Amino acid sequence: MKNITQKIIKWLSLALVLSALQFTNTFAYETAQPQSSAPQTLKVTTEVEPVKVSEEIKIPVVEFDADKATQAYLDRLSADAREKSDSYYEGGYWLQLWNFLLTIVIAYFLLQSGLSVKMRDFSQKITRFVFVQNMIYIVQYIILVSVISFPLAVYQGYFREHAYGLSNLSFAGWLGEEFKGLIISLLLMSLAVAGIYKVVHKARKTWAVWGAVLSIVFIAFVAMIGPVYISPLFNDYVPLKESELKSEILSMARANGVPAENVYEFNASKQSKRISANVSGMFGTLRVSLNDNLMNRSSPESVKAVMGHELGHYVLNHGIKFLLSFGIVMVLAFVFLKWGFHRFNRPSWGIKGEDDIAGFPLAMALFSVYFFLMTPVTNTIVRSSETEADYFGLNASNEPDGFADAIFSLSEYRKMKPGYWEEIIFYDHPSGYNRIHAAMVWKREQLWKRELLKKDTLHGSSFIANKQQP
Repeated sequence: MKNITQKIIKWLSLALVLSALQFTNTFAYETAQPQSSAPQTLKVTTEVEPVKVSEEIKIPVVEFDADKATQAYLDRLSADAREKSDSYYEGGYWLQLWNFLLTIVIAYFLLQSGLSVKMRDFSQKITRFVFVQNMIYIVQYIILVSVISFPLAVYQGYFREHAYGLSNLSFAGWLGEEFKGLIISLLLMSLAVAGIYKVVHKARKTWAVWGAVLSIVFIAFVAMIGPVYISPLFNDYVPLKESELKSEILSMARANGVPAENVYEFNASKQSKRISANVSGMFGTLRVSLNDNLMNRSSPESVKAVMGHELGHYVLNHGIKFLLSFGIVMVLAFVFLKWGFHRFNRPSWGIKGEDDIAGFPLAMALFSVYFFLMTPVTNTIVRSSETEADYFGLNASNEPDGFADAIFSLSEYRKMKPGYWEEIIFYDHPSGYNRIHAAMVWKREQLWKRELLKKDTLHGSSFIANKQQP
């Protein structure tokens, strides 16, 4: 149930995808600049001989092959483990298709059978307030969709997760999680959709733009209240125990301008074996969190690398950029919706106009088609921001091997080396191979820079000594 309702929220821009943004970022290192042409106070005479570096202090050439180092990580994955993770991840492609088709089928059923009109009429009998009528309709819609999609939800969220050894929930526990998700969806979606239909009713000609704006405002609202009011409904958040690691994480946050006063740990292990962390919240609700799986299954170096990545999202303003970028996507979505409503609406369905809530299944079908076709675009937007955060995390934590180890841990449920187009279409994060390779390239360049610095230091020290001679 939760999977379907979450997708509904995503299609309407009514919840955090936690999938958007293509903003490329380059990370360059400063090189030595030419000396100023201003007069120098120290004059070096021709009597000072050039510095000669002896054989004993010559700097060796750094030999580090990033490609081989990356392959060495992938070689740690056995053939059986690789086949299992590939199978799990590729199965997700098909689930995207089945969920999309199910949404279309449900929409057609509600419209063709007249059930959507009956749901609207029932709502109108309960109250004369249109806003409340629309809320009541959405409650009916979500419950009905949840019931119809329950078999697929059970397979996708429970049986499949257990088959691949990723879930720690009993069936009763899983049902409890789904029920909480359903209640939250009923409350948030009914308010959001009723608000959008109010906009459609008031702004007859420009509702496509204002509907998109309201959707983005709602996303920001959910992002703001999520860390404080929603996430604790599913997990217990407690301050991370005092340790050297916690001090290093907070120090890294302060060094990069993140106003974090604490680090929280949450018990994600009650649900799954996945590792994760996040810096979530907006407008004063910032929370730096990591799950207990990350703490228990990763080295301190990996934890620091992962937290550096998450801090990068905050420092690079990915939340705001997401809203702006996805806002453009949503405006186009509502324009498509406005066109599609008049193109595909049938008189036999009994929909009275654009602002008739009985047409909501048609709106859902159109949104589904739009976002299904836009999957490569939205995934690329998110993937680009994740790439930026990867580089930020490497520079902030200085832990390339720790980062590579953390990414390798994701091989339990992510295909590590997809094809080029496969990654563009289906991946909302860079592939494991590309992320590890980026870390190894970063490591190679840092080794090279350190050797240059060492060499410059030796030359500089000798030159200063020569200048100080009488």
